[in-house]
Amino acid sequence: QVRLVESGGGSVQAGGSLSLSCVASGGSQSTYAMAWFRQAPGQDREFVAAISRDGSPTYYSDSVKGRFTISKDNAPITVYLQMNYLKPDDTAVYYCAADTMDLEISDDYFYWGQGAQVTVSS
Repeated sequence: QVRLVESGGGSVQAGGSLSLSCVASGGSQSTYAMAWFRQAPGQDREFVAAISRDGSPTYYSDSVKGRFTISKDNAPITVYLQMNYLKPDDTAVYYCAADTMDLEISDDYFYWGQGAQVTVSS
């Protein structure tokens, strides 16, 4: 089965930057559609960004558009999330996800990472 291992996360001041990465291993596919979701305490999981299997197009939620950038490599299969101009409302556990199909903003991804805490202080 596919394992998604996230790295990065941490605590930053508002206006700062942080980057996340997620490496996929154990699968037989040469590439995956991948995405990032986040979940704040007491809140539902929400879509953040997604990238198609071939790297384009990409998709962003309105709340992060212009501040976050999603990108990926295929050897090894890795998805990145560069987060700039962070706000306290960005505080959440961030999860990477992968699937064999391009799902755009859907939350039906089959594989999920363990989550990485991002904390933004005011």
